[in-house]
Amino acid sequence: MQRIRHIHAITKRLIVMTTVAVAVLGAIFALTFFYNQRFLVTWAVPLCGIIGGFVSIQQRLNKVTDEELALLNASWFQILLVPIFGGVFALVLYLVFLSGIVSGDLFPAFSFPTREDIKEGEDFMLHIFRETYPSSGPDLAKLLFWSFVAGFSERFVPQLISKVTSSVPEVSQRDSRDDTPER
Repeated sequence: MQRIRHIHAITKRLIVMTTVAVAVLGAIFALTFFYNQRFLVTWAVPLCGIIGGFVSIQQRLNKVTDEELALLNASWFQILLVPIFGGVFALVLYLVFLSGIVSGDLFPAFSFPTREDIKEGEDFMLHIFRETYPSSGPDLAKLLFWSFVAGFSERFVPQLISKVTSSVPEVSQRDSRDDTPER
């Protein structure tokens, strides 16, 4: 009976927090669109990751032990920890996509401003942050989907980082062998 009470209490908190996250996403979308006539992707990415984290916790509630349920029920911080990581992982994944480290039909493509697009006296980096967007509607949908996945699957981004970093020494060793003069 205590287990059911804990699950209900945690579920109520998750519903409230998810509703707040969706409301914040909607408000940011509305404000940025109203004032700037554009959608700031940089805000949507972590919020989708946070929502993915909330959904992930809810999915796992029936599988956690009674002690973990008691801890989750007693602490708002413990409930917020996974979604916060989800938001951070979504931002890291966004950077991976922007850098082109991971690309292909399943992943979003982006349109970047060029130096020629910038007027005299404007900051290039600030322009990049304001004017870099997914190339199309489907690319935006892919970005938001993968942002949600980054929050939902806590292991996805850390495994991607491990895979990318483990391939770097191989490339570096190959490059250094190519630079070595033949005898």
